[in-house]
Amino acid sequence: MSIAFDHRPGPGPMSAFSREVKILGLSFALVLFVIASIVWGLAGIDPVETAIPKLVGILGDALLAVTITLVLWRIRRLSLGLKALAAIAMSLAAAPVSALIDWGFHAVCVYPEPVPFNPEYFAQVVVFTTSELFGWSCLYLALQYSAQVRASERHLAAVRQQATEAQLRALQYQVNPHFLFNTLNTISGLIEEGENRPANEMVLGLAGFLRRTLALDPLSDLPLGAEIALQRDYLRIEETRFSDRLSVRIDVAPAAQRALVPALLLQPLIENAIRHGVARTPGRAELEIGARIEPGETLAIWVENPVPEAGGATATGLGIGLRNVAERLAARHPGHATSCAFGPAGPGRVRVELRMPFRT
Repeated sequence: MSIAFDHRPGPGPMSAFSREVKILGLSFALVLFVIASIVWGLAGIDPVETAIPKLVGILGDALLAVTITLVLWRIRRLSLGLKALAAIAMSLAAAPVSALIDWGFHAVCVYPEPVPFNPEYFAQVVVFTTSELFGWSCLYLALQYSAQVRASERHLAAVRQQATEAQLRALQYQVNPHFLFNTLNTISGLIEEGENRPANEMVLGLAGFLRRTLALDPLSDLPLGAEIALQRDYLRIEETRFSDRLSVRIDVAPAAQRALVPALLLQPLIENAIRHGVARTPGRAELEIGARIEPGETLAIWVENPVPEAGGATATGLGIGLRNVAERLAARHPGHATSCAFGPAGPGRVRVELRMPFRT
């Protein structure tokens, strides 16, 4: 049996942005049509008779505007200034094309009468079309910038919420009654047996671990090596509690040590491995923490532990913890594929494996 939480980039808010662009484009075209009708009417030209030519002209300019919009979308990751320069350049380049289309359409409408080329009228159309296309580009860039700001705010809010919840869950794991009860019981037993030095070391280790985890910023990232070192401090406490029953194996590739991961990402996974695996396994139990860099700049991290019997550490108690980790990874890496999978890793062993983009 296995449990997997796979987060891949989906449409997200992009469908809403697409609707906003379409609504803005139709509104812009409608406003142009109304303004052109009013101006032509004031000039003594019947706006009804010229409705079809105006619609054809607006349709031609709309196709040019769509082309400019697609280019601006493709370069959306550039700075706003560079996108504005690109919009000006494309508007200047597209305006003569629009003027030629306007002249050609007029020639077709009055055929076979000749239509002489009028440089002054051509220049007026170029100036008007340039302002029209650049005006649309400015509106689109404003809408795009607004959407990016909203997406950034949503992402930051999601990261803050997920990180805060993850820290609270980690603190709950750290101070939950079972953990403290077992740790304090072990300390009490060591004191009764006269093992004052190990008891003192365990108290200091517990205090140091709690102090360091409480001081962590829930929004911070840590190098994987530092995260594992923090969890190693926790495991030293557990090694004392389980005497010589627990052994820990660290199998982290050197390159993976530099990878940035959310702080306390491994805490609930290791806590679950101790609670559902090591604590229920008679005799010696080996817990393994490993990491490697996979093709495609993907970081894979796993926590593997024994189970007393097949299925002994399945969904009960693990599903919520895995989902929490999966949601935190998805919030930290928006637009990228992340996963958190749980399943068998060989006879009598299970593994939780995380995958996320490799960042340093």
